[in-house]
Amino acid sequence: MENQDGTVAARSRALFAQLRSRREARATDDRTSPGEEPAGEPVVYDYAVDDELGAPGVSNPGAPAPEAIAAPEAALESEAIAEPAAALGPEAGAEPEAALGPEAGAEASLAAEPEGVPRSGDPRHPPTAAALVQDEDEAVVVGSAPALADRHPAGDAVAPAGLNGTAEDAHVSGRHPAADIPLPRIVAIANQKGGVGKTTTAVNLGAALAELGFRTLIVDLDPQGNATTGLGVNARNLEHAIYDVLMHELPIDECIEPTSVRNLFVAPATIDLAGAEIELVPAFSRELRLRKALAELAGEYEFTIIDCPPSLGLLTVNGLAAAGEVIVPIQCEYYALEGLSQLLRNVNLVQSNLNPSLDVSAIILTMYDARTKLSDQVAAEVRQHFGAKVCRNVVPRTVRLSEAPSFGQPIIVFDSSSRGALAYRELAKEVSGGAPQRTG
Repeated sequence: MENQDGTVAARSRALFAQLRSRREARATDDRTSPGEEPAGEPVVYDYAVDDELGAPGVSNPGAPAPEAIAAPEAALESEAIAEPAAALGPEAGAEPEAALGPEAGAEASLAAEPEGVPRSGDPRHPPTAAALVQDEDEAVVVGSAPALADRHPAGDAVAPAGLNGTAEDAHVSGRHPAADIPLPRIVAIANQKGGVGKTTTAVNLGAALAELGFRTLIVDLDPQGNATTGLGVNARNLEHAIYDVLMHELPIDECIEPTSVRNLFVAPATIDLAGAEIELVPAFSRELRLRKALAELAGEYEFTIIDCPPSLGLLTVNGLAAAGEVIVPIQCEYYALEGLSQLLRNVNLVQSNLNPSLDVSAIILTMYDARTKLSDQVAAEVRQHFGAKVCRNVVPRTVRLSEAPSFGQPIIVFDSSSRGALAYRELAKEVSGGAPQRTG
């Protein structure tokens, strides 16, 4: 063993001496500029040969070929490495790897992966399947290509399958139960929670129904009058409004105004409606004022959409008593879920005392933000609890929906190709069953 170690050491010293002499010779040759060749034997610069220092190779006609020098060196190096390993036995091959620790195994596994396969968590190999979807008016949404490929053609307007409470709901391709309700239909858009998208849903769902060919009337029962201004009607220039219908028994057709959308009309509201809550208290048959007014229309409109105020007062009770069904918009946040139970109790009270035919026909998820887990959780809970009544299409959170009312236009007019417009078009088809089928 000692003789072998001495032989290896001697060969290593000889090898290092040869390498040192070669470097010194190269250093001497490099001092001579390629453009100024010294007198005597010419030096030929061969750039095809790379030396250990990374400089261009230099060959001399009188010097031995590089292969002749490299072969003995390679032999010496291989012998110098192989002999200690053979002397140490099989344990020598295992010890270096064990000494490196778990990092060695990780590097080996990385090296073993085929090229082109992204490695998660490795900044040197970012996932090539990552897809960036830029909303036209909001922040960047990041998702994987398979997840984005599963989206509905309408974009984020349709909830991904994972949002449904059950696997059966995720693959439902049938009609929504509300699509089978016969015409004419009187629909109350109600939720005592404010800011959940009642007025936005009333205006844009009504506009989308009118675009399908349904003759649609929107009754603005909110003293704020947002549905009125959202359809381009100036409340200051009105001679009559829904307040006169409720308090002075004015025929409702005398206050109806046309809009910029064909087949879409509105019964506007003014600030005077804020006093109706108090003025209706001593009135006779105060809960049925709106029902009597709408009965005069006698089916002139196929859809009558009532935009209820964000409260559980007499105005909302009038809307629920006049309607045949309730559509409840729910914001994808937990505060909206808390108020939903109280709304359902009021619907049951109206159903048992004033309007036996009243029922919750559909629930619409609004302000859905695909970037947050909260929206997924709220949507899953609502779908699990209410089942088929929850609309498959959801309304995404988009700035374009907020901008449209400032121009007095529904979203399908303001930006017909936006995600909000696509969402409400799909919702209109879902709750109505599609374009009207007329005969004669």
